[in-house]
Amino acid sequence: MPSSPCKPSSPCKPSGPRKPSSPRKPRPMSPSLRRALAIAATVPLAATMLTAPAAVAVDTAAVHTAAGPRPAAELDRAERRMADNLGIRVRDRRLGGRVGGVVIDAKSDRTIWGHHAATALMPASNVKLVTAVAALTVLGPGHRFTTRAVHGGGTLTLVGGGDRTLTTGDLDALAEDAVAGLRRAGVTSVRVRVDGRLFPRPTLATGWKRGYYPGEVTPVRALAVAGRAVTDTSLDAGQVFARLLAERGVTVTGGVTRGGAGARDVTVGLHRSAKLSRIVKRMLKVSDNDIAEALLRMTALGAGRPATFEGGTAAVRTVLSRTYGVSLANFRMYDGSGLSRATRIPARTLAEILDLTVDPRHARTLKHVADGLPVAGQAGSTLGPEWGRFDTAASKCAVGKVRAKTGTLTGAIALSGMTKTRGGRWRIFSFVENGSPAPPSATRDALDGLAATVNGCWA
Repeated sequence: MPSSPCKPSSPCKPSGPRKPSSPRKPRPMSPSLRRALAIAATVPLAATMLTAPAAVAVDTAAVHTAAGPRPAAELDRAERRMADNLGIRVRDRRLGGRVGGVVIDAKSDRTIWGHHAATALMPASNVKLVTAVAALTVLGPGHRFTTRAVHGGGTLTLVGGGDRTLTTGDLDALAEDAVAGLRRAGVTSVRVRVDGRLFPRPTLATGWKRGYYPGEVTPVRALAVAGRAVTDTSLDAGQVFARLLAERGVTVTGGVTRGGAGARDVTVGLHRSAKLSRIVKRMLKVSDNDIAEALLRMTALGAGRPATFEGGTAAVRTVLSRTYGVSLANFRMYDGSGLSRATRIPARTLAEILDLTVDPRHARTLKHVADGLPVAGQAGSTLGPEWGRFDTAASKCAVGKVRAKTGTLTGAIALSGMTKTRGGRWRIFSFVENGSPAPPSATRDALDGLAATVNGCWA
């Protein structure tokens, strides 16, 4: 099932200890310099290992990490209690036998608890965390996407700019501007075409099931309007645009065609999207697959790579490894949304990525990821009551206290996020489950219980 939140009417829509001097937290640099480094580093990375190393084991007497066991005596009383409780809850039958998990203290970078944290697992929509960090780093929080209308030779061309948030109202305003420009030039009749060349083929990613599109995700194109679930969003947007022109008295001859805008075409209207920071928050809150795929391709372009799945994932790897020092061991990524069933990311890697978002050194760029995470019990998000989240005896006490990204595919459920201790310290967690025989709703309840345990709940 797709990596979007599960609809009420259907089953699904929906590490070792790191030292403060770890390269994952480089010396502070300006966001512009960081983006420049990410863009400049375009040499393909070496292939990463695909076989997981020895799994991190749970032990109530000691917390084991990749560097060896760390005695429980190094934990304070609250941490020991949390680790012990997680050790019990992670054996819940609803989670099955393939579960990876980790809890990190954000301030010290200590791994408080781990369980198969380095194992490569299918992360579902938790991939959107990776996409968001890369997009913000390469493009910048203030970046906007532009959709243009240009005229030349009797043809009005709608040029896609990768804006998956374009609404019918936005397109209506663009049509109004275009008509005003045409009238000033004495033009009353045009042909209409769409230019979606910004995103080349393929439009479908490795690992996508045929049933995913166009309902869960549309074939990836640079032009779309109102999130309409159609196979060809570019032509669909062009047809809506042609209708809006006609409503304003412009004669549209023939049907909408596909083609490139001319070099001498004159811009008669444009629309700029909201800032990327807002778009990222929207994507994370409702787990929007189409936005995620557009952001992956725009990140590729921003990094000087082709706007393809491969170009986007290569840019992501460069950002993670070279800009932030995140390990890519056991990391395989094939799309921006997490729908690909070929993707594998360890829980520890997801937690390290989330840890970056609350690091003051990266706050200006990455805080929008942390701010955009759904809040437990927040209506209108993938952790809302309408999805049955955080509503059991084991998790209710964490309502309003946990922020996390959900992820659901057939055979894969994930929850990665953060919560504050009573002392105000962030604890970062990631839990990824694959292959549980339990109903998805039961597995999600069990994961909610793990996240609530990180917050200090125990019922």
